[in-house]
Amino acid sequence: MEPEVKRSTQEHGRDAYQRYGRALVRKAERILRSREDAQDMVQGLFVDMLENPSPTLDLPYLYRATTHRCLSYVRDEKNRARLLERESVTLTGAPRTRCDDRALDMDLLVKLTKVLDDQTLEILFYRYFDDMTQEEIATQLSLSRKTIGKKLDDITEAVRTLTKEGEPS
Repeated sequence: MEPEVKRSTQEHGRDAYQRYGRALVRKAERILRSREDAQDMVQGLFVDMLENPSPTLDLPYLYRATTHRCLSYVRDEKNRARLLERESVTLTGAPRTRCDDRALDMDLLVKLTKVLDDQTLEILFYRYFDDMTQEEIATQLSLSRKTIGKKLDDITEAVRTLTKEGEPS
């Protein structure tokens, strides 16, 4: 990359980081429940973007990229044990996020990453962590509201199934 183009890309990335960085860290922190991990996710995103420039650095793109990075992080086998070990209701309080009258704690979230596809997981985060409406999610993902409704039903069913499996007989 030529020096002038590289400098322009870096300036564009720096501007996007200053403009959207705090919001992206808050989003990642809601998912990961750790400020340090959230900061690492967002910084890693911007480092990757500087190395492989993206044509758009608008908030919807960055929002989805952050969600995907956090999902990948939660799915990673090496991180699961650490995330579950760190998660303690007595220390962090009850999660504010609920689905089918069941709190979406880190244990359930890890289990859901094993049974739901990427798009359904993304919808789960938008609906239950970001409090987006079905219409907002449909617009964000370029899907119909009916499709979003069906995916939310799939999420509810998965939560019911997973919570029934965990109950003592």
